[in-house]
Amino acid sequence: MLKKHFMWFVALLFILSACNHHNTNQDQNDGAKKEAKDSKTVTPKYREPLTGIGTDSKPINRAVAVMINNHPLARPQSGIASADVVYEVLAEGDITRFLAIFQSEQPKTIGPVRSAREYFIKLAKGYHTLYIAHGYSPEAKKMLMNGYIDQLNGIQYDGTLFYRSKARKAPHNSYITYNNILKGAKEKGYSMVTPPSSLPFASEKEIKQITGQPVEKISIHYSKSNDFNAEYRFDSKLQKLKRYSGGKQTIDANNDQPVLIDNLFIVAAKHRLIDDYGRRAIDLTSGGEAYLIQKGKIRKVEWENINGRILPYENGEPVKLVPGKTWINIVENLNTVTFE
Repeated sequence: MLKKHFMWFVALLFILSACNHHNTNQDQNDGAKKEAKDSKTVTPKYREPLTGIGTDSKPINRAVAVMINNHPLARPQSGIASADVVYEVLAEGDITRFLAIFQSEQPKTIGPVRSAREYFIKLAKGYHTLYIAHGYSPEAKKMLMNGYIDQLNGIQYDGTLFYRSKARKAPHNSYITYNNILKGAKEKGYSMVTPPSSLPFASEKEIKQITGQPVEKISIHYSKSNDFNAEYRFDSKLQKLKRYSGGKQTIDANNDQPVLIDNLFIVAAKHRLIDDYGRRAIDLTSGGEAYLIQKGKIRKVEWENINGRILPYENGEPVKLVPGKTWINIVENLNTVTFE
């Protein structure tokens, strides 16, 4: 009798063990399926062409490039934090202007809008943008009137597509809404459903392999006056750069959000004066020395103009960007740049 009970006990243990083994395998299988499902969920189907940020919707928007005023009386600017790519370049005197390129985001209001210059138009052309400005130099006017680029200008649309803010004085008070940009494009017959080709972006593995000297602050000296200089400070928690002018942080007047930058590219290009007014010609084709700042590290690289875009190169090979926002500061030489 005791032997019979023992045999039943052994059989019961075998059954329980088999069930437990089955349940463990089932749990492991369910866990693997869930992990695969979760992984599939967070993997984006598409990426924005100028930021590399993942999106579930296929990007179809044409890029828009807007000339934005950077005079102290024009700050804080509207829409600046939403730009995918921003060029900062000297205009007349010691004052820079921004060419802000929007594709992944469409801010409600953009401005103050300023006048066109030849080199800004060429930079905008590199992204197949609709170019927005208010006014132009003689050289820029010839390019725009000859159809070099699709464009809307406040000279023709002041008070209609463009409006004047009562809170500021001219020439620091011209603004345009994104809805009016689309309205103007429709009136002119411009297609707005062709996105630009993608910039080269690094993978997570490649980002971890970024090399360079650790840096906390980068200063760019455009002028003897600090009001017209640019400063960038690395936020180690955000792993992004914050921008400052005249000691004040650059924020967006639309929402009080700070400008946050993932790639800072500082390129040296030859400048020369072309008239008594102080207008410049800038060599944007020859390439040259540059600094690239990513993830709190700075390294010296080169720049090349690839189909109208100023891009980083190292030892003849293209350098990939960190997904996110990119600012490109064009300076006369790298001696104007200090960092610590």
